[in-house]
Amino acid sequence: MAHAIEALQVGLLTPVQIAASHAIMGLDTQLIEDGTYLIAKKDGILAGCGGWSWRATLYGGDHSDGLRHPQRLDPACDPAKIRAMYTHPDFARQGIGTLILHRCEEAAADHGFSAVELMATLSGERLYGRCGYTPIERVEAVADGVIVPLVRMRKMLALPG
Repeated sequence: MAHAIEALQVGLLTPVQIAASHAIMGLDTQLIEDGTYLIAKKDGILAGCGGWSWRATLYGGDHSDGLRHPQRLDPACDPAKIRAMYTHPDFARQGIGTLILHRCEEAAADHGFSAVELMATLSGERLYGRCGYTPIERVEAVADGVIVPLVRMRKMLALPG
């Protein structure tokens, strides 16, 4: 995760913004406890990870104060959350992120959610846009006194059956 944050934001964020990003990004272990976090390996090497959630937290890791909200979402009216998506830079642009994203969307739909939402980094925005996500709002997170731009995005899902 740290390597992905450092390498994949280059050219989109300043070095100071990249360093500050670590305070608002990372793994929320609630995803693991809920059984909604996936990893992808390629040739036995961890290539990427990501998850989905039926909880209200939109983004942030275990260390991200004030960003985590464990309340359950109602699939009838709330979008599921796509969370903690990272691709190792050595495997970027090889379909790993897309594969994980599609598996998360399928699982959310299987649990009755008709939409998913996420908070994208500027580098992630390209991937999500190609996968049918629409920007809802541009936000500025403040980490260690530094503004980090993010994009809240949403996608409607086709429910199974």
